[in-house]
Amino acid sequence: MTTAAPVRVAVDAMGGENDPQAAVWGALDVVAEGQARALLVGDPPRLQAAFDGWRTAHPAVARGADERLRSSVEIVPAGSVITMDEHPAHAVRSKPDASVVVATRLVAEARAAACVSAGNSGATLAAALFTVGRIRGIDRPAIGADLPTATGTSFLVDAGANADCHPEWLSQFGVMGDVYARLMLGIDTPRIGLLSNGEEPEKGSHLAQEAHRLLGASQLRFVGNVEGTALLSGACDVIVTDGFTGNIALKTAEGVAQFLFSAISHEARGSLLGKAGGALLAPRLRPLRDRADYRRTGGALLLGVAGEVVVAHGRSDALAMAGAVRVAVRAARQGVSARIATAMRAGQPAGPTSSAGRSRRRSPARAAPADPPASSGSATG
Repeated sequence: MTTAAPVRVAVDAMGGENDPQAAVWGALDVVAEGQARALLVGDPPRLQAAFDGWRTAHPAVARGADERLRSSVEIVPAGSVITMDEHPAHAVRSKPDASVVVATRLVAEARAAACVSAGNSGATLAAALFTVGRIRGIDRPAIGADLPTATGTSFLVDAGANADCHPEWLSQFGVMGDVYARLMLGIDTPRIGLLSNGEEPEKGSHLAQEAHRLLGASQLRFVGNVEGTALLSGACDVIVTDGFTGNIALKTAEGVAQFLFSAISHEARGSLLGKAGGALLAPRLRPLRDRADYRRTGGALLLGVAGEVVVAHGRSDALAMAGAVRVAVRAARQGVSARIATAMRAGQPAGPTSSAGRSRRRSPARAAPADPPASSGSATG
């Protein structure tokens, strides 16, 4: 239980593969802990059925938290859903009543301090841009992902929002990653590395070489190029890259982890000696498995928008959605987006702002939305 005031989190309860049950049950788990107030967005009858199902499945918890549930959960109607195969920007424009659009609009209207969606990640990005807006000085928002390392956690940015990038954007990713690492990972002076195919400054593509120059001239603690082995080694705290490379790196790391644990489990069950050894090792391996399990690490924070928006895996179950809601609660309490805005105003390296970013200002901390590229990837599947 926490003594801090609960955070109001809008949950798109219709977009994920296992929704609405996964989103509703995950959100209610966090509400029952006292950390959040949930605005469940979607089709009211289906959300009510999922709510009732959670109460039936958790009778003891429901009885103990009955008053909290009544006062801390609200169902917000949404008339449609954006599916995984729809074009993000087009779908957001044509479906203003879609659950993800309604959820991000609740943040824009200050009815919620953060929102979570396990739906189409490109649509979540587009909805956030159209409703909440960008932080001034940020050309493109990015998706960040926590990765377990031998010494703690590293932060990968961009993990899939921008398949094609400019060097200035990677410089901005460095600033956003620096703020995230300070607030969410508790690192005083984060080490910023640039993912490349060699440690020398002249290695890599033209994008990497130009980004290296900009990051090297910044006020960040830039440690230079890092190779793929740095993802999980703890060689740096923040790893900057374009969304195409970052998404492939992230999915490769997840795939390797799944393969290793599956192979170990298979070998352990293959003989009596293996079963005995597995029983002895299981208590040691379980915490490591949990660190590599996306369901327990929660969702990925969308950095660069003027509010806290969390993107969860499309296949999230209730455990994963509860983790994503907890990430949203922490980000809201830490004020990550506001601190990024402060860092940009303080003159951190942002590069030239696009013409769209110089017009139609919404507020001192926000810029007008820019359409996400049609080739935007998904960090969460």
